[in-house]
Amino acid sequence: MIGIEQSADWLYWRAQATPNRCALLFGDQAWTFAELDTLTDSMCDWLSQQKLPSNRRVGVLMQNRPEYVLLIYAASRMGLTLVTFNTRLSAAEVDWQVAFTKCEWVVLDEANSNRLNWAQKEAVTLAPEIDALLPLAKYGEWGTDEGQSAESEAVQAIVFTSGTTGRPKAVPITYTQHFYSSMASSYRLGVENHDIWLSVLPLYHVGGMAVVFRSLLYGTCFDLHPRFDLQEINDSLDQKSITMISVVPTMLYRLIDSRQAWPGSLRLILVGGAAASPELVSAAGELAKEGEPLISTSYGMTEVASQFATQTPADTVKKPASVGRPFLLNQLRIMGDDGVPALVGNYGEIQIKGPVVMSGYLDNQEANLERFQDGWFCTGDIGYLDEDGDLFVVQRRSDLIISGGENVYPAEVEAALRLHPAVKEACVVGVPDIEWGETVTAMVELLPGQRLDDIALISFARQHLAGYKQPRRIEFVTQLPQTASGKIERKRVVELLSGENQQK
Repeated sequence: MIGIEQSADWLYWRAQATPNRCALLFGDQAWTFAELDTLTDSMCDWLSQQKLPSNRRVGVLMQNRPEYVLLIYAASRMGLTLVTFNTRLSAAEVDWQVAFTKCEWVVLDEANSNRLNWAQKEAVTLAPEIDALLPLAKYGEWGTDEGQSAESEAVQAIVFTSGTTGRPKAVPITYTQHFYSSMASSYRLGVENHDIWLSVLPLYHVGGMAVVFRSLLYGTCFDLHPRFDLQEINDSLDQKSITMISVVPTMLYRLIDSRQAWPGSLRLILVGGAAASPELVSAAGELAKEGEPLISTSYGMTEVASQFATQTPADTVKKPASVGRPFLLNQLRIMGDDGVPALVGNYGEIQIKGPVVMSGYLDNQEANLERFQDGWFCTGDIGYLDEDGDLFVVQRRSDLIISGGENVYPAEVEAALRLHPAVKEACVVGVPDIEWGETVTAMVELLPGQRLDDIALISFARQHLAGYKQPRRIEFVTQLPQTASGKIERKRVVELLSGENQQK
C-alpha cells in the first residue's frame, strides 16, 4: 500500500492554509478551521488530564455533535485511536464490544450516560460541552511539531460491522484509507470551494466519519445534524446553500415525499448504505431543476472506509441500476464459482483490492483467512460487470438484511429469539419494503405444547437487540420449511412471508 509521508494531523495544516474558511455548521452555530484548530487544542488538554489507556484506545458513545468532531480531531493530534460505538445498540451489545476491543476508557454524552452496564464506571467520562472548552482554548500547545500526532499508516478508528456468524467484526480504519478515499471521491465527483456537505449519517459509522475527513482535506464545510429530522434537513437544504448530501435510500424516499423540488444550490445527492432501486433514483431525479443530474449511486462498506465504487450523476441517469466503477487506484473483479473471473454479464462474487481496503479484521484470524485470497478481499456480495466495466450489485452478502441503511444479520436476531424458552427455532429474513428497503421479519417454530404471541416475543427481543434489529413482524408455524438435507429453506421462508406481506 502506498504511504502518506506527512503527519495525519490534517486540521493543523488546513488551519494554516485556509484559517478563516467556514469548516463546520451545527444548527445556527458556525466555526472556521482556525477556531476548530484552537478548540481541538482545548480538547487535547482535556483528554491529557484523563487517565488515558495504555493501548491508547478511547471509546466514544455519542450522538452527532460538535464535541464528537473535536474528539476525532484531537485523537489525530494526540495519536489516539477512537473506538466508535453505535448509540442504537443495547447496553449488552456495547459491553461486548468494549470488552472485545480492550477499551479501558469511554467518552459519553449526557444522552448516553446510562447506556453501559460496564463495571469500570470510573473509566466512563462525560465529554465537555463545547461552550466549556471555549474559555480553555489555547493555541499552539498541541501543534504538529510538539504533539504525538498520528502517522498516516496508524489506525484512526476501530469501527464495528456485523458478521454472518451474528457476532460483529471490528474493522481498523487507517488514515491512509481516509486519504485515498477522499482523493478518489474528489476525482469522481469533483470539489468546489463553496461546497457544503450536509452530514446526517452517524459519526460512529464510517460514512459519517468520511465526511469529516473529506471536508477537512478539501477545505470545505459540512453541516452536521444529530439525527435524521425531516423538517430540520429540509430547512438546511433550503436555507444554508447545501451543495451535497449523503443519504441512505430510506432517507431519500422520505425527502422525495416531502418536497416539490430540490434547492438550486444542490449539485449532488450521494446514495449509499443499501441498494437504491431504479424507481427511487428516477423519482429523485424528477425533482431536479430542468432535469439536471443530481443522484450518485455508490457501493461501499466499512472495510473500505466508505465508498469503493461510485457513479457520477450523469451516468446514474443512463444506468440507474448500476453503482459505477471502482475508485481511483482500486481494482474490482467478479469471481465465478469455478474460481475463474466471470465473463461480462455473468454473476459472481465481488472481489476488491486497493489502498482503501483494510488490511484485516481486528483479532479475527478465521474471518481474515476466509475473506482475503491472493491479495483480494472477498466481499461475499454478488454482482456483475457490463461491457463498460460498470458494476451492478445483485445481492449483498447472501442473507444480509439492509433496513433503513442499517445492516442486520439474521443469525444475530435468530439467536436472540431462540433465547426465549418457548422457541424451538427461528428464521429471520428481509421482506421487501418500499420505504425501508427491507423489513426484518421472522418465522418462528415453537416447542411442543408452548404458546406465545408475536407481541410477547417482540417485547422479549427488545431486551437483547438494538431497535433496528428487532423483527417488525413474526409469523408462527408448526414447522419451518426445510431442504432435503434438513436445513431451513430460507428462500422458501422469504417467499411465504413476502406473499403474506403483499396480501395484507
